[in-house]
Amino acid sequence: MGSKLYEIGRFINADSLIRYIEERRHEDGGYCFVSVLNDTNVNDTYYAVKIHDLLGLEIPEREKTIEFLEKAVQPQTAVVAIAMVLEGLALLEARDLAREKSDIVFTKYNPLEDKFAVGLGGSEEFGTATPLEATYWVVKAFKAIGYEFSTDEKESIRAFVMKFRNGNGYGVKSPTTTMTYQALYTLRTLGYRPPRSPHFENCELCGDWGGFTEVPYSLPPYLEPTFYAARGLELQGEAPSCPRRHVWFIRQLQNPNGGFRRSLELGISNFQNTYRALAVLDFMERFL
Repeated sequence: MGSKLYEIGRFINADSLIRYIEERRHEDGGYCFVSVLNDTNVNDTYYAVKIHDLLGLEIPEREKTIEFLEKAVQPQTAVVAIAMVLEGLALLEARDLAREKSDIVFTKYNPLEDKFAVGLGGSEEFGTATPLEATYWVVKAFKAIGYEFSTDEKESIRAFVMKFRNGNGYGVKSPTTTMTYQALYTLRTLGYRPPRSPHFENCELCGDWGGFTEVPYSLPPYLEPTFYAARGLELQGEAPSCPRRHVWFIRQLQNPNGGFRRSLELGISNFQNTYRALAVLDFMERFL
């Protein structure tokens, strides 16, 4: 048993979590969050790899999963999905293969030509990816594979990200937790030092709730902003005010099948939610 799984297993049902993941792996090396469907896809496979990596577990038949991800990179593939493939391959110790596949990114994303994701396609958060979201994923993937942007590329990306600066955070009409983290991560990864944002602490819910919200002083909490707020606090070297309450919030999100949903209300499990829940527990556990 991975040491991380043992630590996180103090808070959740680890056995059902592992069953949830294992039962959704298919013969082609890919994963699908609905076990009865043979509809394996990049998103679920990426998060399955991330879950194994976080928990310190070997992914079964790694070469099959590498092959599945490699074949997923096609000219029509959305840039966020391509970025997931590159990072996933790097985590599977296939960094050289990922670098070979990285050129296709520049057909859709080229900061020197002011192309911040042509044909954005699917999104993690908003139905259709925003250019800032695409930028975050590309920068994260290139960091994973060891690709270094040129000085001009970095400056072009920085100028683009700063267009989303909104008060104490980043967003389109108002700052949001997701976009604030994505912007700060991008800037810091490129070597810039943006000022600290109080946005994450302003979205923290203690008391009866736990978790974080997308915008300050609102309800209810959801898993996505809780994940990005935890990442944001970590990025800024800050601690949550009530980690035990956040652990309580995450524990309530585990469904009987072992996976996690996004809110305290009823909802289905998926791999994205499950990885984010585990990542939040991993962060909060440091402060208990």
